[in-house]
Amino acid sequence: MLSVVAGISLVYDVTAGVVLLAATDRMASWFGARVPDPILFAKLNGLFLLAVGLGYLQPLRQPEAHRAYMWIFGVLLKGAGAAAFVADHYLNVSPASFLLFAVSDGTLAVATLAALLVATRSTLIAAR
Repeated sequence: MLSVVAGISLVYDVTAGVVLLAATDRMASWFGARVPDPILFAKLNGLFLLAVGLGYLQPLRQPEAHRAYMWIFGVLLKGAGAAAFVADHYLNVSPASFLLFAVSDGTLAVATLAALLVATRSTLIAAR
């Protein structure tokens, strides 16, 4: 289960990162947002997403050995990202389309949390 969630997160983050890097203007228009000025901020976010996504290669191959990555980037970062998108929508009146990111990040955070808890429980049961 951890490998599956890591694979989905890898594809999700790498795809978003590549699109943000390669088509910053187009992605902003899809979501009804302005392109940041300077555009460097959006490009850095694209690089960040690309790096986080590629980081999932390790838990994809060896999920038990890389649980910390899953906790930090799968649960903490994606959960905080979902909360940030919701907060920004209601506090700063960002486009409603941003809530799609809240749903996708939140869903991946919950899926990662569930997979980690199941894996931890299985490990504890096997240790008995």
